[in-house]
Amino acid sequence: MKILYIHQYFRTPEEGGAVRSFHLAKGLVEKGFEVELITGGNQQHYDQKWIEGIKVHYLPVSYDQKFGFFQRIKAFWIFVKQCKKLIPKLNRPDLLYITSTPLTTGWIGLWAKKKLAIPYIFEVRDLWPEAPVQVGAIQNRLLKKYLFRLEAKIYRNALKIVALSPGIAAYIRQINPQFDVQIIPNFADLKQFFPQEKNQDLLQKHGLNPSLTIAYAGALGKVNAVDELVDLAKIAQQQGKTWQFLIMGDGSEKQTLEKSVEKLSLKQVHFFPFGSKEQVNELLGIADLAWISFAHLPVLKTNSPNKFFDALGAGKGIIVNHKGWVYQLVKKHQLGISCLPGKMARCFEQLEILEQHPQTLKSYQENSRLLAENYFTKEHAVERLAHLLDPGKNPPKQGDEVYILTA
Repeated sequence: MKILYIHQYFRTPEEGGAVRSFHLAKGLVEKGFEVELITGGNQQHYDQKWIEGIKVHYLPVSYDQKFGFFQRIKAFWIFVKQCKKLIPKLNRPDLLYITSTPLTTGWIGLWAKKKLAIPYIFEVRDLWPEAPVQVGAIQNRLLKKYLFRLEAKIYRNALKIVALSPGIAAYIRQINPQFDVQIIPNFADLKQFFPQEKNQDLLQKHGLNPSLTIAYAGALGKVNAVDELVDLAKIAQQQGKTWQFLIMGDGSEKQTLEKSVEKLSLKQVHFFPFGSKEQVNELLGIADLAWISFAHLPVLKTNSPNKFFDALGAGKGIIVNHKGWVYQLVKKHQLGISCLPGKMARCFEQLEILEQHPQTLKSYQENSRLLAENYFTKEHAVERLAHLLDPGKNPPKQGDEVYILTA
């Protein structure tokens, strides 16, 4: 079976960032599927590479997290346009597997179904346009109306819909209960991320000490609320703690965060450049807890953040700043603590308890790794996707109930 996988922001583990599509596509190839993938890149011309058995087409479509609204819209439109030019030139696939964001990739599916009679499965990573509307990035009434109609049309015409969290699935089913929605969450690469003792050489290399350490590895945008981690660091310093706060990543808010840390003279906050998955694992290896945060908007409670699953694989305790699916997992499986709005002092007190009772922290860490091993491995995700694409040849080994039970 030939699958044409479309993901505008495809990344490999060496490049870092969201590598879900890499692992899913690679896993499908290993199960006998033929996979071609179309993505965008910052190069000047079209390029083609073979990566782990995946034929990857790189379209010259620049994109950066620091782009403004109209720059992003332009990049989305150019990618759709170039995909429409390329797809008819390729050997005909049996199916398109299209992942968002952005929602505009759905145009490709609608076009391919109508013009080429090729069915598509649509994967929903984040709720568009609901997320940018709640963030305030889209305010025009007519544009909002058009985008919500487009969203419903994309779902209606899809052969199946893949949601990355129970919350996303519930939202889509509210639009139409008849939509065929399957849940395949993000996952941990248990070979890439694993529990490890703090490396003394790495601590010395980065000028760190063995005290309680909290790490954040991910995007540094407005919706990521990493400023709340800086607020926690401020309290810790005021209380005379030597706790360390490690921030790895890039995004529109990085300079603002750095200036805030400098202004507050926070000596225990350390910034690291955006890195590969290996570098993220190295960072988590010298941390005790992972910080998982989003801005306090209802739509962001549905997220299935990669950084959370990386932390599970690495066996880290979790600090979550918002209620939602991740919060429920943390509480149900005793993975760590919460740092909810207005309760920063309570969060600090909980961290003091962990500092004084390292066995409790160790229990959180062990629970994180166990949850990853039992429910959220890349192998589980590949099995579910293979069954979704070709049910006859790929009987499921694990049912939907595991995701419902953890929700």
